[in-house]
Amino acid sequence: QVQLVESGGGLVQPGGSLRLSCAASGSIFSTYDMGWYRQAPGKQRELVAVITSSGRSNYADSVKGRFTISRDNAKITVYLQMNSLKPEDTAVYYCKGYIVDMYNASEYWGQGTQVTVSS
Repeated sequence: QVQLVESGGGLVQPGGSLRLSCAASGSIFSTYDMGWYRQAPGKQRELVAVITSSGRSNYADSVKGRFTISRDNAKITVYLQMNSLKPEDTAVYYCKGYIVDMYNASEYWGQGTQVTVSS
């Protein structure tokens, strides 16, 4: 089975930084668009950043200039560098990937990692 596992979340003060990682495992033939989403209690899940297989990226307006998404195709891992964090960035962050395995192509979600920005 294909799995996506996030790591790197935690508690940081406003203005601090975190780097999230999402590692994919399983019988993976190829990966296409990969992205990070976040969801706070009582709010809908929203797109934070997406990166294509060629390395092109897009960001939500709320994080432009502060977050950077990147990927390491050899490691089948996507990262989210988060700088200048604000309390409103507090949420569970989820990794999503469009992945082709032995049998199918589908979207996969990680279990999420908590990011809390507070003084």
